[in-house]
Amino acid sequence: MTSPAVRAVRLGPRSVAALVLVGAVGVAAFGWPFLAPPDSQVGAHAEDAPWLFAGLLVLLVAVVAATISESGLGPKAVAMLGVLAATGAALRPIGAGTAGIEPMFFLLVLSGRVLGPGFGFVLGSVTMFASALLTGGVGPWMPFQMLAMGWFTMGAGLLPGAARLRGRAEPAMLACYGFLAAFAYGTVMNLVGWPFMGTMASNISFDPHATVPANLARFLAYCLATSMGWDLGRAVCTVVLTLTLGPAVLRALRRATRRAAFETPVTFDAPGA
Repeated sequence: MTSPAVRAVRLGPRSVAALVLVGAVGVAAFGWPFLAPPDSQVGAHAEDAPWLFAGLLVLLVAVVAATISESGLGPKAVAMLGVLAATGAALRPIGAGTAGIEPMFFLLVLSGRVLGPGFGFVLGSVTMFASALLTGGVGPWMPFQMLAMGWFTMGAGLLPGAARLRGRAEPAMLACYGFLAAFAYGTVMNLVGWPFMGTMASNISFDPHATVPANLARFLAYCLATSMGWDLGRAVCTVVLTLTLGPAVLRALRRATRRAAFETPVTFDAPGA
């Protein structure tokens, strides 16, 4: 009989509400070129974007704090979070600049699968923050990277069959998810820079006066011209690592969670007891 899945972070009502709030803000911040009416003045305020990013970062920190405080994240879960975040941050520079080879993504997919969506969101955000500090990639885009990576890792924790699906079917499912999510991550992150291209590439840049279908066609052309090869490399790398190393890493993560016994409270014996 398969034991129930362990959750290092249990999402309560406040945490879910905070995640929904930051998700709604994130969707609006990512997708405003398609949400703002053509006659609005939003496109004329590209210089204000860094302030929007800073506000989004504050919301992300608030979501993480709410998740940790309500779930009662113990020292064992904090230690697990630190180890996985440090490992992911160290893996990110390995393939930097090489056709999208980013092994960090595969580790986050497997970690989110084993440890659940709450832990996955925290892990994805913290790992991206740590890797930005490690690689010097701190900038107005970082809050969006943190949010997108949090979604990416949380989605793996929401996949079905966490307590029952084992064997070859599980790595295959995670590989499919990783392939699609790698493209989704790259596409979403393209929205960060695309509206602020100005006249650098008039045929594919954002036009605040164009209709939504016209801007969508421009955005798709922008993705094909700038990031399709990189996203494909990230997706293929995630699939290959998930299928080859995934079973062993999943077993190691599950063994670590069983030994950590996250849901067992830590107690200390009184002196002389």
